[in-house]
Amino acid sequence: MQGFPVVAENRIPRNLWDRAPYNRWSFQHIREVLATVEVWRGEGAVWELPQKLSDLSALSLTSAVATGKAQTITVNNWLDTSYTDGFLVMHRGEIVFERYMNHMHHRSLHLSQSMAKSVTASVAGVLIGRRLLDPQALVVHYLPELAHTAWNGATVQQVMDMTTGVRYIEDYEALDSDIAITDIASGWKEPSAGYTGPACIWDQILTLTRTDRAHGSTFQYRSIETDVLAHCMERVSQTRLSDLISKELWQPLGCENDACFTVDSAGYALADGGFNATLRDYARFGQMLLQNGFANGQQIVPSEWIADIHNTDGALFQFPYTNATPNGGYRNQFWIENVDEPAFMARGVFGQLIYVSPANQMVAVKLSSWPEFTSVLRLQEALSALHSIGSFLATAE
Repeated sequence: MQGFPVVAENRIPRNLWDRAPYNRWSFQHIREVLATVEVWRGEGAVWELPQKLSDLSALSLTSAVATGKAQTITVNNWLDTSYTDGFLVMHRGEIVFERYMNHMHHRSLHLSQSMAKSVTASVAGVLIGRRLLDPQALVVHYLPELAHTAWNGATVQQVMDMTTGVRYIEDYEALDSDIAITDIASGWKEPSAGYTGPACIWDQILTLTRTDRAHGSTFQYRSIETDVLAHCMERVSQTRLSDLISKELWQPLGCENDACFTVDSAGYALADGGFNATLRDYARFGQMLLQNGFANGQQIVPSEWIADIHNTDGALFQFPYTNATPNGGYRNQFWIENVDEPAFMARGVFGQLIYVSPANQMVAVKLSSWPEFTSVLRLQEALSALHSIGSFLATAE
């Protein structure tokens, strides 16, 4: 997308904007690609993040990305070879490392992909704390229109944990999968000639009438679950999701910049992956989680709800998800690295990651534009880097 004007060969193909190599540009320029709505930071003071910088670039980690066999590389090698756009580490409430790459800077908004799920769910936690939303209530209590769908009989908690039995195929490469329909319904992709499918996310939700298993029987990652949760949130609050995130999260956090969501043709903000923010504001969100929901001088998300993230049932977390984290779990729209340890994560395809380590009093944010949707080896490489950084910081003082 270089030149004045941009010549034809440099333009991003409309339906390939999220694929390599185009995502190297588009993930930082979503407002130039898709329709978006503002998530206002408000008029309050910025929550200033103190700095105590440390050079972490020479720390060692284990990676098998290049050769398929484990080898030792440095943090600097990892950042250079993992399609990094931005990387920030906080320790004990201070920024200790911050790096921007691929033309990103501190005011660049970057697509979160599925980290948006954790942002959305954290505000669900606020509504749960106010008893506007009951996680044990049936989804149809809030959305009676779904009585004829596969969500009939499922609870809000099962939606947050992605343990409903709803049949939804999340195959990113299959053009006829449910997630491909979501791409069209959300406005992320243009439909092909003759397309007669759902025109917006709500319309797609209404079409999902089949189940694959009993509700609550196992975890299966399905992005549409977050959108059902978000519609429950909008219904009980009578507030658009973008305004709800602004009021209950972005303003109280003292974020430095406005964020934004992509929106579908009905104006619905895509809860499952359409959120965009700056590196430092993602770090503020992560630091709030580390501090059990308290940040910027106030309790933002109930500490009880954040503590509940660790009440995951590891037995529900099975193949293929155990490939990357064998003892992992999923709860409240967060990934648990190891159910026996306190660290948890917000993750998104193409390499987005917010890592919260209570044991090391550390938060790390990695924004990327991988060529692959998902990669077990790249995720394991990132976790190895974060373990190395966490161990170093824990023993540095």
